[in-house]
Formats: sequence, C-alpha cells, structure tokens
Amino acid sequence: MKARLVLAALTLLLAQAAAHAADKVRVVAQRTGTLAWELDVVKHHDLAGKAGLDIEVTMLASPLAQKVALKSGNADVIVADWLWVARERALGGALMIYPYSSAVGGLLVPPGSKVTTLADLKGRKIGVGGGAIDKSWILLRALAARQGVVFTRDSDLSYGAPPLISEKARQREFDAVLNYWNFSAQLQAEGFTQLLDMVDVEKALGAKGAVAMLGYVFEDAWSRANRARTDAFLSVMKQAKDILSRSDDEWRRIAPLVQAGDEKMLIALRDSYRAGVPRRPVADEAQDAATLFKVLVETGGPNLAGPAVELDRAMFYVTQSGS
Repeated sequence: MKARLVLAALTLLLAQAAAHAADKVRVVAQRTGTLAWELDVVKHHDLAGKAGLDIEVTMLASPLAQKVALKSGNADVIVADWLWVARERALGGALMIYPYSSAVGGLLVPPGSKVTTLADLKGRKIGVGGGAIDKSWILLRALAARQGVVFTRDSDLSYGAPPLISEKARQREFDAVLNYWNFSAQLQAEGFTQLLDMVDVEKALGAKGAVAMLGYVFEDAWSRANRARTDAFLSVMKQAKDILSRSDDEWRRIAPLVQAGDEKMLIALRDSYRAGVPRRPVADEAQDAATLFKVLVETGGPNLAGPAVELDRAMFYVTQSGS
C-alpha cells in the first residue's frame, strides 16, 4: 500500500512538473528595451501566473544576440522587425511575427533651425541612428527621392549607434537627425522639433495607418505545437500594454527601469510609447507591411531582404480569436 501511495505521489509530481514545463515561454529581451519594461509589469501584476504561464526571461545586451538565441533554439520569443523575419523566411527560415509596436520616431531638427522641408537638407549634415540599412532611413530616403532629394548624393551623412547620434545632435553637429523613437522622444523633450513623423512618411508611401515595424517573433513550428500557449502569452503581453497605456502611476513605478532622468523625459517616453501600441487588425498590418516592403526593396536594394521580392503575408500570426 505504502509503495502504491509513493508511486501515486511521484506520478502526480511528475505530471505537475510536465504541466509546468509545457506552460513555459522562454523570452529573450534587450536589457534596456521596452520589452523589459513590459515584462516587469507582467511580473509585478502576476499576469503570467494568472494566465497559467511561466514566462522565463533572459536579458541580453543586443538585438543580434536575441536573434541568435531564437535561431539556436535557446528562446521561444523575441522582439524583432518584420523585415528581418521576411528575409529569414525568404532564406528558408520558418518564423512568424505578431505586431508589437509602431513607434519609430521621426526626423528632428535642433532648436532654432531654419530647416522646414526635406529640400532644405540639401548640402546639410544628417545623423542617422542604426546605420545605412535602417528601415526608417530607407523609407525617408524613398520619400525624399520622390521630392527630388537624393540624400546619399545631396547631403553629408553620418551613421552611428543611437546613443552616439543623439549625443552629437545635442552638440549641434547635425542639421537634422533620424533616430529610434525613444531617443527621438528624449531629444524632443530637450527642445528639438520634429520635422517629419515617420508615421506620416509611411502613409505618404502608401500605408493606410501606423505600421507596427516591430513584432513578437517565434518559430512557426513552436507556435503550431503550442497554439494555446502562444495565444495566452500574447494576451498577457497585451494586458501589460493596456496597463502602461492607461496608468500614469505604473510609469512612475517603472521609472528607475526606464531611466528617463527626470519627470519631463519620463512623460515624453510614456506618450511616445503609448502612441506606438498597435490597435489595428493583423490583416491591416500585413497589407501595409507588404506595401512598404516593396518600397524598402526598391530603395534599399536586393540584399536588404534576400531573394524575396514580395512580402509573404502568411508570416503574420493570427490568434485563434482572430486578433
């Protein structure tokens, strides 16, 4: 009898352990990114626990490290852009993406600048965060070209890491700067003026609304084998976004993690983050992404997206509820 009881208890423990493992989602995030903020909200409010999930978080220093972790099987979910997903799929990878954020920043000019149009930037210095193949930069180049301005020919360009570009902008080394949304929000809080919002650039190039350039990315096989778990994870992250979208107190709580520096900067980051929360159907996101993909390939060249000439809309994940 005692042996049977021990066996039954062991079986129960093994079953519980298996169930716990089955509900685990391994997320790799950038230590200083917005996903880290959201995961902190998830932990603080026990959103994963309430959904029966065990979200295992690993913080890494760079986006490249996150991609390596996903492709090597050491992560289930990361945040990356759909251009990378499209390229991976074109090269034979089976990745899926679900909208994460449409926050992409804009083209800024320093206080007192006389620059009011893209044409005014001919012969001037432009700082670009993220490098020559940054998506926003390529889209901005495409729009400028339609207005007769070829930045790679007509302007003095400097590329660099986003923090460096912002610092040089503060030192007035550039007549205009294009940087990631959080760095753009910081510069605007310091008095820089937004000459052009990247959402307006996207719309001018054919998009119907703000496009979520970043998304949660995971293997197709993983999501198929764990459909309920995938949907539960996305629901939990949506709850975190909802909290950050409506609660100013929550932003004050995570202020040390955001490292805004002061209240004005925190508010600027908060408002920019909220503006980038996706609220459109996935089908609309996929349609606009396909439109912008063509522009990116035409402007950025064939090496930008590998052998793909059109965006595979099937790469956009749709939950079982249709969202």
